[in-house]
Amino acid sequence: MIDLDKTDKTILNQIQLDFPLVTHPFKAIGEELGISEEEVIERLERLHEEGAVRKIGPIINRKSIGGTSTLVAVNVPIPRIDEVAAQINEYPEVSHNYLRPDKYNIWFTLSAPSKERICTILDELRDKTNLEFVNLPTKKLFKIGVRFNIK
Repeated sequence: MIDLDKTDKTILNQIQLDFPLVTHPFKAIGEELGISEEEVIERLERLHEEGAVRKIGPIINRKSIGGTSTLVAVNVPIPRIDEVAAQINEYPEVSHNYLRPDKYNIWFTLSAPSKERICTILDELRDKTNLEFVNLPTKKLFKIGVRFNIK
């Protein structure tokens, strides 16, 4: 369990949808919270190390810039969940990775410049894990907003 104080929670809630698009975003967040830019960065580094934050960055609509995306499912033996999730997360093309309570228990999104790159990643993951990955290419995109209200 990760210990979050009120400031951590406020930072995590703010960066999900209201990330400042300015030259010094962490300074802007700090000014809003009454703390220094350095403290914001230190807190986010700690939250990253503890696993509360995996990545801070944009989610790019690959299709609009000529790329492609897919949803991938894999049936991972329970004792290997952390190992396989870590291998999946090594790829910067992975934007979401979820654990689900079903036969296919890890689901993730891959966005890449081409279908060939997606196939390469899935081949590499098969080789590394000796598991079968189900590639479910996007046919129709339904965009939903997800915000985790951290209390």
